Amino acid sequence: MRIGYIKRVGVILIGAVVMVLVPCFSFAGDFVIKNGTIITVKGDTIQNGTLIIKGDRIAAVGHDVEVPENAEIIDARGLFVYPGMIDGSCTLGLYEIGAVSATVDAYEIGTYNPHIKAMAALNPHSVHIPISRVNGITSALVVPGGGIISGQSAFINLNGWTQEEMVLKSPVGIHINFPRLPADDRRGMRARRPGGSETVKKRTEKQISELIELFNKARRYSERWESYLRSKKLPAPEKDLMLEALVPVIKEELPVIISVNAEKDIKNAIEFVDSMKVKAIFSGVNDGWEVAPLLAKHNIPVLVGPVLQTPGPRDPFDARYVNACILNRAGVKIAFITNSAADVRNLPYHAGMAAAYGLPKEEALKAVTIYPAEIFGLGDILGTIEPGKLANIIVTDGDPLEVTTHVKHLFIAGEKVSLKTKHTELYEKFRKRPKK
Repeated sequence: MRIGYIKRVGVILIGAVVMVLVPCFSFAGDFVIKNGTIITVKGDTIQNGTLIIKGDRIAAVGHDVEVPENAEIIDARGLFVYPGMIDGSCTLGLYEIGAVSATVDAYEIGTYNPHIKAMAALNPHSVHIPISRVNGITSALVVPGGGIISGQSAFINLNGWTQEEMVLKSPVGIHINFPRLPADDRRGMRARRPGGSETVKKRTEKQISELIELFNKARRYSERWESYLRSKKLPAPEKDLMLEALVPVIKEELPVIISVNAEKDIKNAIEFVDSMKVKAIFSGVNDGWEVAPLLAKHNIPVLVGPVLQTPGPRDPFDARYVNACILNRAGVKIAFITNSAADVRNLPYHAGMAAAYGLPKEEALKAVTIYPAEIFGLGDILGTIEPGKLANIIVTDGDPLEVTTHVKHLFIAGEKVSLKTKHTELYEKFRKRPKK
């Protein structure tokens, strides 16, 4: 009896210690956010409004809404309620510490890897995820790198114990690093690669030809399989994972997301998309301001950025800052990106800088909320505050695109998520350091 009692007490004490040491990162249940200024993004701003969260969805929003019993009530008086922000391209969960190769899984060897899935390498416990969350980012497109065709991206919520819990959509698109012309052909500069600009130009032209041939092979592969399925009398084609991954692209069921920056490379990429008859999203597009009408004419959405980077040696000093504004004025749908893991937390400031250089503030906000959701085919569940949409919500003490603003409450898929991070942990630790 005595031994059993000691064991039971020991288990209780250990359980209590574990509860103290391991913080609860999310809290499920029904929530009511009242008295706040609700920025719906698509509709009117609601002053002193009420937002109801039931399960993982927004149940109601407005003034005269029925408050459910037993819901947790959050008084947002003097605060602002926004939809969570979305990073249109990053390496969250794939890249931890650059100097430690074992923590980096953002790149794959080989030139053509359309069958590689970013979701398979995603680390849900990356320290960068909570740090990004507390700045208001609730979702992101996680993008693989390396080679000419890098693989398949995954759209994730920044909360969950497993990859499956986090992923909202996979694949979102097949990513292509479009072959680049030599510098002198792109920006009037002398090429600095071995063999000179002509050698680089020929290499680029060869890579584009190989890319076109690969897509044509995928089209023929798709046609052979369709013929076989119509008539089982034909021999079954040999399975090819690489070509099979490209079939949804050929059928326009999945877009290609093309990383391209220089003016002439953008034009070549547009020509490639037209000739292959595929849906496309362009990413990066640093020289988009020079070809904005052309991108608008071809109805190609653009993932802009990173905005907070130095311009090219021949570019105006504000080229990166005004790029989004010029694209937006031309009628191009844009979304902001960081192309990073550690810097995802700075996503709002990329949008804020573009707003400071002419992009209307409402458009800057849409470019981190509803526009990326629509570009990736998730506009029906994300990006605005409307009944029926996924409850990815942030409550702030100001404009989330301003550096001085703090997130006070955070919800992802209806769960109230802790604002604790490695940063706050270290702050609390050293704040309590004894004075000598």
